[in-house]
Amino acid sequence: MFENETEADTRANRIDPVLVASGWTTVPGAKIRREFSITPGRILPGGNKAPSLSADYVLTYRDQILAVIEAKRAGLAHTTGLAQAKDYAGRLKARLCYATNGLGWYEADMSSGAEGNVVPFPTPDALWDRCFGEVSLWRDRFGEVPFEVAGGKWQLRYYQHHAINAVLEAVGQGDKRILLTLATGTGKTSIAFQIAWKLFHARWNLSGEPKRRPRVLFLADRNILADQAYNAFSAFPADAITRIDPDTIRKRGKVPKNASIFFTIFQTFMTGDGQPSYEGYAPDFFDFIIIDECHRGGANDEGNWRGILEYFAPAVQLGLTATPKRKHNADTYAYFGDPVFVYSLREGIEDGFLTPFKVRQMASTLDEYVWDGTDEIVAGEIDKDRYTEADFNTKIVIDERERSRVAEFMAQIDQRQKTLVFCATQDHALRVRDHINQIKVSTSPNYCHRVTADDGKLGEQHLRDFQDNDKIVPTILTTSQKLSTGVDARNVRNIVLMRPIRSMIEFKQIIGRGTRTYDGKDYFTIYDFVRAHEHFNDPEWDGEPLPPESDPPGPKVPKPDPTDPPAPPPEGGGEVEPKVKLEIKLADGKARKILYIGSTTYWGPDGKPMSAQEFLDRLFGDLVALVVDEDDLRRQWSDPERREHFIAVLEQRGYDADKMADMRRLIDAPDSDLFDVLAYIRFTVPPKTRSERAEAARTEGLAEADAKMKEFLLGILQAYEAHGEGELAVGKLGNFLVSRYGSVADAKAVLGDVLTIREAFIKVQRNLYRQ
Repeated sequence: MFENETEADTRANRIDPVLVASGWTTVPGAKIRREFSITPGRILPGGNKAPSLSADYVLTYRDQILAVIEAKRAGLAHTTGLAQAKDYAGRLKARLCYATNGLGWYEADMSSGAEGNVVPFPTPDALWDRCFGEVSLWRDRFGEVPFEVAGGKWQLRYYQHHAINAVLEAVGQGDKRILLTLATGTGKTSIAFQIAWKLFHARWNLSGEPKRRPRVLFLADRNILADQAYNAFSAFPADAITRIDPDTIRKRGKVPKNASIFFTIFQTFMTGDGQPSYEGYAPDFFDFIIIDECHRGGANDEGNWRGILEYFAPAVQLGLTATPKRKHNADTYAYFGDPVFVYSLREGIEDGFLTPFKVRQMASTLDEYVWDGTDEIVAGEIDKDRYTEADFNTKIVIDERERSRVAEFMAQIDQRQKTLVFCATQDHALRVRDHINQIKVSTSPNYCHRVTADDGKLGEQHLRDFQDNDKIVPTILTTSQKLSTGVDARNVRNIVLMRPIRSMIEFKQIIGRGTRTYDGKDYFTIYDFVRAHEHFNDPEWDGEPLPPESDPPGPKVPKPDPTDPPAPPPEGGGEVEPKVKLEIKLADGKARKILYIGSTTYWGPDGKPMSAQEFLDRLFGDLVALVVDEDDLRRQWSDPERREHFIAVLEQRGYDADKMADMRRLIDAPDSDLFDVLAYIRFTVPPKTRSERAEAARTEGLAEADAKMKEFLLGILQAYEAHGEGELAVGKLGNFLVSRYGSVADAKAVLGDVLTIREAFIKVQRNLYRQ
């Protein structure tokens, strides 16, 4: 009866009519979201992605996700999709989930655990009452305001939906201090916009005036962050938003008040003519305050952050942070309380909303400096025998060392890719910038710029140009503290660490500079000269917030931690540096002896970092399942079609070309065929170079070919020797023929029919891998 009925038929003819009959297409505020995308799937090497997740149906009412439906065709049992439905409901935080084949309907309550068949299907109001038993006036009011999604051109991500509703629920319950913890790159500004949008259009305010729009303040610690937020709020009416900046205050002679959404930075609020600018507003002027990167305000300038927020104590205050609770930002959590929602870096990478990364550990023979009397003291005085990484560029400067580090990472990166370099001080960032521009291949005078506090508006312009994905210069920016947080540059491919990072918070913020996704960006690389990768050894480096502490509510000033890094300067200020640093010029020949020993850390499928050796061990285990013995590997590799399939399987398991190049370096076979790398890892067969294989094929494998075919095959071997096994792919054959003879037809006239050419092409590969 149901043999020819597809799942699409079942949805259209059986499931959709049931939903229509239950009012899901007619009740205002009720929506049926079909093929609802949950996650795009983890980004894999080679431009591939892990399987995405999408729910057949998601039912929303008043912008709240109430239920998930998993559909199967009528020929299957109606509970077949229940496990999927529960999985999706758990991710989407839906109270109810349903499995159906259009004939029977099965319900599971994710809160009570109750399950069973259901008839008829519940109406929107029935589901609403089950999910939200307690009446909330503001929940209903906020639900009447649709999300602003540009006319349906894009969809809120599931975790953004959770975050927004968690904040609005807290506002509706009368909470005054609210915290959201979401990894960098997951759209905190977009979430803040949607929250403000709902508050604005629902006319929520603290005074209870039914027609008054709320006054919302977006407070950041840097102009670039305030600018980004201001631009992100462009959907609001033009007269509803305004900037609070020194020029505006100076021109008007007072702070602006005729708007609904205000944007400013801490520094503007703390300055003024005789009194701080924020005192131009009454303490109860703002209804809602959004503090971007709130951990920075709390940790870096306790008085400023607390002074402003305590002045505006009547307002509901929402803190946005990317960092879970740790000792370095415990005061932030003590002030705001536990977050109402958390979405971690690890979750973002696994879901596919953030880009994976790997770490190159750049140890060298001059990571420490020991004074032996042979070098020249250019300035300053020797005050100890041994200088460690923490001393470089703050107490001691050895310019040859910094130049060698620049030369090392510039040799490893693709110099066309956008790169951020984090330096110890502004002066250090200036010297590194100069070294980069002296070493670069590019002819552009704007290839590398410094962006620090002292670079002012020109630095801000360089940053905006860097963020513009349509511009290729500047390609590299050097900085000290300024770019460690809040900079939205999607196409960053490399992050270079040339200063110690003692704070876990800052480490995560810096990693976040590269996690934003971009077309063709499979991963980004961190070049670590300062052993910052040791933060990965902390089991909670990306964990959940710590349990609530027993501290009394309200602000508290934490005791200083001797391991904390110096506080970054406020925007527009300079860094405090010693007047005279020790400056050393290495003795002749020493600079040439600085050697680098790099190793790579990868992000494993279990969400934990792996060393290159661990990665190699994992590859060995996978090869055991893929090949029986050396002859089996040789047979598969000698056939170009089977080889391409084998390489595709490796890529699906996480072994892309770049990582296999690292394996070549690890086994000291940089010029070998990938076959030799795999044979060595799996069977400990000594690797041969591509030149050795090509020479053997030239001398032993071309005897039967006529002169013209031999000439053609010699060209293929030459290309293989220079560029690797990729030149032996089936798809390359046509390119070789056209490149050498002008067209396939002309090639056939010289070499014979296509079958003959193809057989010769495959035979020369068998000769390549015969031994």
